[in-house]
Amino acid sequence: MKSNKILNIIIAAVALVGAFLFVKIFMEDTEAIETSVELQNSVISPIIYYSTFLLIAGVVIAVLLSLWSLIRNPENLKKTLLGLAVLAVLLIVANFLSDSEAVINAAGGISPGGEEGSSINKWVGTGIWYSLILGGIASLFFVYDLVKGLIKS
Repeated sequence: MKSNKILNIIIAAVALVGAFLFVKIFMEDTEAIETSVELQNSVISPIIYYSTFLLIAGVVIAVLLSLWSLIRNPENLKKTLLGLAVLAVLLIVANFLSDSEAVINAAGGISPGGEEGSSINKWVGTGIWYSLILGGIASLFFVYDLVKGLIKS
């Protein structure tokens, strides 16, 4: 119960700081904000830094709490490692399926950075194949669940 109060106080403090920075922007003239770099730095930059800090803090907290939960529950750790191993195998398969041929633009020339043998081409191809493989697996599970639901009805 005490941790809920502390969490509510932290949430309220974060919201108040965000609201203050947000209201500070609307107190300034729109045209002045668009033309004055000093005004942008004094009004817009703080809310951008604050948002970036909150995003990074949220990601770090989420990762740390997930790792803590995995450490405390070894059964979930086994399942997670198995899932990551399956994803790694699928990534390796996608990497073998991809190619690193030259990327040709609409004018018939080779796009900058798209030369044959480029590692960027290889990784883009890997990402495309990886997405297709995962999408296909997800589609199969969707159809399976749909058919299973129709049979139960």
